[in-house]
Amino acid sequence: MTIFEQDDPTRVVQQRSRRAGWLMLSFSVLIAVGLSLLPAPYVIDHPGPTFDTLGAVETSGGDVSLISISGAAVYEPSGELRLTTVTRSGNPESLPGWFDVVTGWLDPTRTVIPVDVAYPPGVTVEANLEAAQVEMRNSQQESVAAALEYVGVPYTSLLVVSQAMEDGPSEGVLEPEDVIVQAAGQSVTDVSQLRQIIADSGANQALELLVQRDGRLETIEVVPRLSDGEPRVPMIGILVSGRYEFPIDVDIALENVGGPSAGLIFALGIVEMLSEEDLTSGTVIAGTGTITAGGDVGSIGGIRHKMLGALNDGASLFVAPASNCPDILGHIPDGLVVVPVATLAEAVDALRLFAAGEPTPTCPARSG
Repeated sequence: MTIFEQDDPTRVVQQRSRRAGWLMLSFSVLIAVGLSLLPAPYVIDHPGPTFDTLGAVETSGGDVSLISISGAAVYEPSGELRLTTVTRSGNPESLPGWFDVVTGWLDPTRTVIPVDVAYPPGVTVEANLEAAQVEMRNSQQESVAAALEYVGVPYTSLLVVSQAMEDGPSEGVLEPEDVIVQAAGQSVTDVSQLRQIIADSGANQALELLVQRDGRLETIEVVPRLSDGEPRVPMIGILVSGRYEFPIDVDIALENVGGPSAGLIFALGIVEMLSEEDLTSGTVIAGTGTITAGGDVGSIGGIRHKMLGALNDGASLFVAPASNCPDILGHIPDGLVVVPVATLAEAVDALRLFAAGEPTPTCPARSG
């Protein structure tokens, strides 16, 4: 059979091909958009805001001084001491879409983290937030203690149980308002010291605690177990707070920020305000690090994001935990001097060196 078409079919075929192509493209775009909106099992960290501990901060009650001191002479600084934060997008109850996750993988200023690593299974978002707030309050108290010890102002302290976590090793053993006097035969007066004793004791073997309960001393035993998150460390599953009696009043006003990593900068801010010496010397200084009442500085997470946040807000000097040096090397933004410190005293000395234009300590180069 011979088929005869009166018109040239080429134009018709081309039109049909174009329509099919556009339909396929539109269908592909719809699929891509749909997939990008599907929740991905990740969260995304990126540089968060910084806050000047020597300035004012916006709260629900209006603008107030971030650090207020009464009962002692306070001196006016000329520079800024900015605490740094990391903003986390997403949580187990509100996961980001795949488009945001892919964008995060491609953006060197962002870090994509599996949600089960960021939020250990079995712990609710609310419980994580509550724990972060307790850590922040403890950090503030320990920073006051460290600063007062540095400037030579004596104080007294107690370590009080706020809550035994559900299904944790201490549930039914420790009670709210228990005062922990000793752990493994050692006197304890701050949270960091208790954590270290628990870590040294290890998991799955009884840890002896001496507690004061209702005015009586009692000896009890708790068996630590490994935490669910990374890194896995021995824990006894309690929220504790340092209850200090300070001879002066120090109030720290900061909302919607959790965790212990601002401790070093809180302490530096208090030392600056209580010292006639102008440590900041008109400079914008930022930093991060946990701190104990004894002035020891500990490592933190997200330091690369915090360095970027500091630079974005005008900092020229960044004070960091010496134990974070492996995370710092090779990632220092241009225009930022980063000084590693292990104690509050080293941090104060670093500020003096920087103000005098003298060389400051740096992280040791990687070996090998």
